[in-house]
Amino acid sequence: MKQVKIGIIGIGNMGSNHLRNIEGGKCPEIQVVAVADINPKRLEWAKKEYGEKITLFDDALKMLDSGLIEAAIVAVPHYDHPKYAIECLKRDIHVMVEKPAGVYTKQVREMNEFAKKSKAKFGLMFNQRTSDVYRKMRELVKSSDLGQIRRTSWIITNWYRPQAYYDSGSWRATWSGEGGGVLLNQCPHNLDLWQWICGMPVKVSTKMHFGKWHDIEVEDDVTTYVEYENGATGTFITSTGDVPGTNRFEITLDKGKLVAENNKLYLWELDVPEPEFSKINKIPFGHPQSAKAEVETDGKYEQHPGVLNAFAAAILRDEPLIASGEEGIYGLTLSNAMHLSAWLGKEITLPFDEDLFYNELQKRIKQSHRKGNIIENIADTSSTFEGI
Repeated sequence: MKQVKIGIIGIGNMGSNHLRNIEGGKCPEIQVVAVADINPKRLEWAKKEYGEKITLFDDALKMLDSGLIEAAIVAVPHYDHPKYAIECLKRDIHVMVEKPAGVYTKQVREMNEFAKKSKAKFGLMFNQRTSDVYRKMRELVKSSDLGQIRRTSWIITNWYRPQAYYDSGSWRATWSGEGGGVLLNQCPHNLDLWQWICGMPVKVSTKMHFGKWHDIEVEDDVTTYVEYENGATGTFITSTGDVPGTNRFEITLDKGKLVAENNKLYLWELDVPEPEFSKINKIPFGHPQSAKAEVETDGKYEQHPGVLNAFAAAILRDEPLIASGEEGIYGLTLSNAMHLSAWLGKEITLPFDEDLFYNELQKRIKQSHRKGNIIENIADTSSTFEGI
């Protein structure tokens, strides 16, 4: 079997997880031949676990220039996702980037421009797109059988994190190290799924709290209201302070309602679409009848290995990726718009002023603290590959 020779940039939490999955036989068309990390302890771990079969590098660029690899996984802190993706794309090295695509859209747009010029495959680790529930939900919405979207609502508060989590890494929950809180770390998957299934809104209005439930400087509690081009509205509520939390994604359409909760998908289908019923009904308190059913799915949820297997298939046989790298900008656009709305205290219309967002972020980076020290520029965030 032909295998893609891959290198992993950053073997912290996620990088080491990918390494274990591949070495554990979950990705048969991928062979890890090298890893890069500037943390000597992580390299010592890799050497102890995998011996001489994997070449170790203390500099990612040296690995990219070694000639050993044809593809790479980027699993470093958020600010450096575009940096290393661009270095791969420059060299026509296929690259899979961990979420989020980056911290600010201006940075990610530059990465996407390099992707257009490169011969390499470029993917993003949106593993939740492999969920049978969300794939089916998207299929039903995109089919138009249920009519237009009228309202979307996602309450996703089962991201609880204790203070010890934030204390586990110097870059965590800082503007300089992470670039945001729950929206940048926990919710990129949800924001991606929200737009992947429902499309992008045109207006965003957000209230958020910074360090409400934890001793951190970034957001840990967010409530957002959006409007879509067709007049539909939506809400997105998230927090790392709720326990027990909730994960309920609801979409109301002309001919029914979809609800994803507890790894199941339910459909309430109307016998007559609401717009049609409202025109013909003569009863003041009348309403269309509905039938509730659990929606059957294919039951497949391949997670991270599924994304990597599709990545290998794209390289070897030009098969489709689970998510192209260029698509990462959409969920990040939502996240940036939410931050900008909260910072400025006003509604944001998409597309927004990316330079304005960048300047507002820089103000917060200049005041950011990391292990008690002021961080003066985001270049310092490349000093660790702790993972996410």
